[in-house]
Amino acid sequence: MDFDALSYRYPSRRSVVYGRRGMVCTSQPLAALAGLDMLKRGGNAVDAILAAAVSMTVLEPTSNGLGSDAFAILWDAGTKSLYGLNGSGYAPRALSVEAVRKTGCTKMPDRGWLPVTVPGAPSAWAELHRRFGRLPFAELFEPAIAYAEDGYAVQPVTSLLWQRAEETFEPYRDEPAFQPFFETFLQSGAPRPGAVVRLPDHAAALRKLAATGCESFYRGEIAAAIDTFSRRTGGALREEDLAAYRAEWVTPVQLRYHGYDVCELPPNGHGIVALMALNILQKLGRLADRDAEQTVHRQLEAMKLAFVDGQEYITDPRAMKMPVAHLLSDAYAAGRAAEIGEAALLPKPIDPDCGGTVYLCAADGEGNMVSFIQSNFKGFGSGIVIPGYGISLNDRGCSFRLDETAANVLMPGKKPYHTIIPGFLLKDGAPVGPFGVMGGFMQPQGHVQVLMNLIDYGLNPQEALDAPRWQWLGGRKIELEPGFGRAVADSLRRRGHEVTVNPDATGFGRGQMILRNREGVLAGATEPRADGMVAAW
Repeated sequence: MDFDALSYRYPSRRSVVYGRRGMVCTSQPLAALAGLDMLKRGGNAVDAILAAAVSMTVLEPTSNGLGSDAFAILWDAGTKSLYGLNGSGYAPRALSVEAVRKTGCTKMPDRGWLPVTVPGAPSAWAELHRRFGRLPFAELFEPAIAYAEDGYAVQPVTSLLWQRAEETFEPYRDEPAFQPFFETFLQSGAPRPGAVVRLPDHAAALRKLAATGCESFYRGEIAAAIDTFSRRTGGALREEDLAAYRAEWVTPVQLRYHGYDVCELPPNGHGIVALMALNILQKLGRLADRDAEQTVHRQLEAMKLAFVDGQEYITDPRAMKMPVAHLLSDAYAAGRAAEIGEAALLPKPIDPDCGGTVYLCAADGEGNMVSFIQSNFKGFGSGIVIPGYGISLNDRGCSFRLDETAANVLMPGKKPYHTIIPGFLLKDGAPVGPFGVMGGFMQPQGHVQVLMNLIDYGLNPQEALDAPRWQWLGGRKIELEPGFGRAVADSLRRRGHEVTVNPDATGFGRGQMILRNREGVLAGATEPRADGMVAAW
C-alpha cells in the first residue's frame, strides 16, 4: 500500500494526555519512550529528559546533535526550587572579527567552520546528571546507542527537514570539510518517511561519552579528534577551547503575568524577549478575543518592539550594555506600549530563519519537572561532522555581528546571542509546569502566543499548542497560519501589515508542555506540527 505520510487533507484532533507517575513529551515518539523507560526503571525526571535528549541526537539529527548547545530549567521537588542551566558555548580563542574578514566574509556565514562555537550539550547532560540524576549515567545512553547501531525508522517531519537539508548543502558537496557530513547523513540521499537509518559512528561516540561522563568530548579522545579535523580543514576550534568549557548554572528570570510567574533563562539566550513582549501587552489591557485581528495586531506590535531591543542588547552577559532589570521593568514596558497604535510599525528587521532545534520536557511522580531544549541552530548546523564519530557541529556563531560597536560583536571566548529558550510556569511559588516552542526566532513568538492561550483564553494544553499562529518576519512582513481565516488577514492588511498566509506548518514552531494540577496529576500535550508524542505512566 502506497501513501503520502506528509499529506493530511482533513482536520484532526489530538487530546490532552494524562498521567500520574511520570510523563515525557518530545517531537520524536521513540525519544519519549526512551525517557519513559528510565522512569519505569526507577529514574527521575532528570534521567528521563537526558535519555530522551541523547536519543534525539540520533532520531532527529536534522535539528540537533552531539555538537549542539542545550539549555534547561528544572524544578526540584526536594528543595522546592527552580534551577537554570546554560549549556551554550563560546567562540574559539583563535576566532575574531579580523580573522573572519580575512576570509572575505562581510558577515558571519551560516555553514562551515567559521560559525562553530564550543558545543555545550554533552557538558549540560553531565552537569544535570551530576547534580540531580539518579540512575547510572551510562544507562541513560542505552536507548540512543541501540537506535544508532540497530537502526530506526525515520518519522515524516524529520524526513521532510532532511530532504530540505540535502538541497541546502548541495553546493558544499565537493569541499573537503563537508565530506564527512555527506558520508554520514547523505550517503544514500535524504531518507523518506519510514526508511531505516543507522549511524554507527554516532553510536561509537555515544559509547565513549557514556563511559567517560562526557569528559572525552572536552578533555580526551574526542576533543583530540575535533582538534585534528579542525586543523586539517581550516577550522579555529582547538583542544584548549574544549578543555576550558563547562556548562554554567544560572538563575532563571521571571515576569509576573496575569497572576502567573513566567520563567525563562537570562541572556545570552533571548527568553527575555518573550517576557518583554508579555510585559508590554500587560500595559495594553486584556484582549478579549484570541482570534480577533485587534488581538493579533497588538501581539505583533509588542513582539516587534521586544525583538528590536533584544537584537540590540542581548549577548554574552559579560558584554551586556543594558541591564535585564531595565528591559523587564514597568517603565520600559509602559514606554514601549505607548508607541503601539492602530497601524503597523516599521522596526528594524530580524532574520526569520526558523532554525534546527528540539524541545522536550519531562516530569515524574515525585514532583520533579524539567524543561529542556537542544539545538544545532540551523538545520544540521554548520555541516561540519567529525569523521569516525558522527558528531555534527553547531553553527551558533552565525548570530555574531562583525560590527565592533554592536553588543553582540564576535570576540574570542565570547558567547553569542542565543535563540533556544526553555520555559517554565509557576503560580504562587508552586510549579505549574514546563513548556517550550522550538524554532529559531519563532521561539519567543511561540511562547507569547501559547502562554496567552493558556492564561488569558483558558485553552487546554493541547488547544494552546494547536491554535493557529502568526509570525513576524521583519519590517511589516508577517505570516499567518490558515486557521485565522481571510477576514483577519484582510483586516491586518488594512492596518499596514504585509500578510502572507502560509500553509507550511514547519515554520511556526513545534512545542510541548506538561502541566501539573493540585492533586499531582500530569497533563501533557505535543502539537501536530511535529512528529511528537506524549509518553505517560
